[in-house]
Amino acid sequence: MSAVPNFAGDIAPHLKNVLPAFEQNFADGLELGASFCVFLGDECIVDIRGGFADRKSEKPWTEDTIACIYSSGKAALSFLAARAVSDGNLDYNAAVADYWPAFGGNGKERITVAEVLSHQAGLSGIPDEMPPATWLDWEESASRIAAMAPLWPPATANGYHPQTVGYIIGEILRRVEGRTVGELLRALNASEDLQLFCGLGPEEFARAAEMPKPPKAPDLGELNDYTKLAFLKPWSAPGRVAREDWAAAEIPSSNMHGTARGLAQIVHPLANDGKSVSGAEVLTRDTVSAALKERIRGDDLVLPFDLSWSAGLMRNINFHFGPNENAFGHAGFGGSCVAIDPENNLTAAYVMNKMSPYLVGDPRAVRLLNAVYQDL
Repeated sequence: MSAVPNFAGDIAPHLKNVLPAFEQNFADGLELGASFCVFLGDECIVDIRGGFADRKSEKPWTEDTIACIYSSGKAALSFLAARAVSDGNLDYNAAVADYWPAFGGNGKERITVAEVLSHQAGLSGIPDEMPPATWLDWEESASRIAAMAPLWPPATANGYHPQTVGYIIGEILRRVEGRTVGELLRALNASEDLQLFCGLGPEEFARAAEMPKPPKAPDLGELNDYTKLAFLKPWSAPGRVAREDWAAAEIPSSNMHGTARGLAQIVHPLANDGKSVSGAEVLTRDTVSAALKERIRGDDLVLPFDLSWSAGLMRNINFHFGPNENAFGHAGFGGSCVAIDPENNLTAAYVMNKMSPYLVGDPRAVRLLNAVYQDL
């Protein structure tokens, strides 16, 4: 019997280090509730959960519990873009303005889809003051992004776009697929048995975990104007709004909710030669190669890291996503993460509700990922 409260789930018999790592996170007082899932080829080898979904430790974390994954949702956004490319509806190298003409003004006419996904567009934050609740209004937010000029010359440097990338890619997808990000996810939930949402209805909100905030703010390094616009202005994020209203809005970059299994499952084709966990080919191999191709590498203008970006994923040069340098991944505010390892046909996702100040490389997730590789 596990020492983790309300523990449930399954681990493949040959994996000896995963459960001790999961238990240690709880024993060290680092967790309230959490889930962890690993797919290897067409097999789910880990799907575990435990702890509590509420601050008072009264509501068990169950198979149906979902939690906000913040920027880990950008990995799901990367997959949705890759699927549109694979289906012939989108081209990474095409200008965003080819799909969204209003975007092409003020020096943005040549910015490509891949440059947006790899955070080279120079649109890391909106410079003009606005009510924070504006982010809940899709049309207004998209219009403001379309109207602004790049903050630095596009395609010359990477600078993380914490909010805007979701609206740009989301608007492109809405135009080429005819559905919003939230609608695309709901269709996948129905066809692939995912549990991943962008925009919660009352039923989903009722099973969403409470998210206690971290004890201190993340370390953003030496602050510059790009970082301040991205994170520190009153309007940098949709603050000062009711939790229900925020959760109900579609904010693809930062308010997706889901289970660890749903997050690992949606991106699995990027690690599994284009095949989903059911064995269906959903991405061509050429698309997978294009999605994972390095687009830019260098000191980020917004985050305090040297980063290597593919079309929406961080390449694992800092070992934030396990010990394989050739893996990929994304992390979310507070600690969630997803790792994508094409060499081993492996994806892993960690979702929790006790938030930490780590921007990426949360020690809880790193411990779990390293435990998986010890057992492979």
